[in-house]
Amino acid sequence: MPAKSAAQQKAAGAALSAKRGETPKSKLKGASKSMAESMSETQLEELAHTRRKGKPEHVAKH
Repeated sequence: MPAKSAAQQKAAGAALSAKRGETPKSKLKGASKSMAESMSETQLEELAHTRRKGKPEHVAKH
């Protein structure tokens, strides 16, 4: 599933970096912290590799 917003894509990238051990998990906050705990590396890769062009910064919750 591709990211719906640039913010979601950025959070997935941060979570993926922590999951791979490139950055400490203690640096994660908010959505990226919960993503790192609840999603697999494959799922995070799919979200993080979504192109940002044309995506809104944030998507309103319904």
